[in-house]
Amino acid sequence: MTSPRLRVSVPETKLREALGDLPDGVELLDWELTGPAPVPVIDIVVTPYMGKPAGLAHLAGVTTRLVQSQSIGYDQVKAALPAGHVFANAATVHETSTAELTLALILASQRGIPDFVRAATEGRWAPAQHASLADRTVLLVGFGGVGQAIEARLLPFETTVVRVARTARSDDRGVIHGFESLPGLLPQADIVVVGVPLTASTTHLVDDAFLGRMRDGSLLVNIARGPVADTDALLAHAGSGRLRLALDVTDPEPLPQGHPLFALPNVLISPHVGGASTAMLPRMARLLRGQINRMLRGEAPANVVLRTD
Repeated sequence: MTSPRLRVSVPETKLREALGDLPDGVELLDWELTGPAPVPVIDIVVTPYMGKPAGLAHLAGVTTRLVQSQSIGYDQVKAALPAGHVFANAATVHETSTAELTLALILASQRGIPDFVRAATEGRWAPAQHASLADRTVLLVGFGGVGQAIEARLLPFETTVVRVARTARSDDRGVIHGFESLPGLLPQADIVVVGVPLTASTTHLVDDAFLGRMRDGSLLVNIARGPVADTDALLAHAGSGRLRLALDVTDPEPLPQGHPLFALPNVLISPHVGGASTAMLPRMARLLRGQINRMLRGEAPANVVLRTD
């Protein structure tokens, strides 16, 4: 029997089906990283979507060429991934869907959609004037792939978009400010969108001082990771009615039943579903097919963000 040219473990049936026909010599394995590996050598290991990093411990003693995540973020991976592995994230898969949800959260918050839904549930006709998105200044804190996708969708709404990244730079649209400029930029924004990776330096980036610099009545949107924001500070500023919040991520997560954030009428919460749309499966399959073809050609994989020694 001829040995496979490439072994790929894929944890979900739907993703295996979405891959379609693959080149000769590619063997697909069903492994969810919940127990011992089915074979000692697997060229590409795909991790479960939204799986806990602790599952990566099962890669100890397994020889791989690539560990492919189905998420963009990879906080906590370095501490959990055994030595000797190359880790890639899912850049190109979730940016569009996350940007869509971000715009949905902004528009719903600006135009009072939650109030209208609550009124309709009570059988009330409740017309009201709310803030536009047009002519607002939106501060994007984090300008990677997701931030760029959000900007591309904000500009047609006739907004002023100000970009902030870890390192100041410029592009064809002008300046991208560094984090050090945040204190001066926050008071100028009507809407602040946070989309930074979770690192030691961004944990609790959104704290009492950050929120205190935002103008009264402005909107904070967090589509990054929950711990990027200090939950006690969020509660203080939203609970007083001074700021509005739209959160796709929270700390803790899931947010416990009865948490005080749920009770605030000026807080809109979605349950970490930025990338959870019908776009994900075909885009993830396209990324994985690309990785398979690169390896068959002897090329380096794309999206590598981490190597463990």
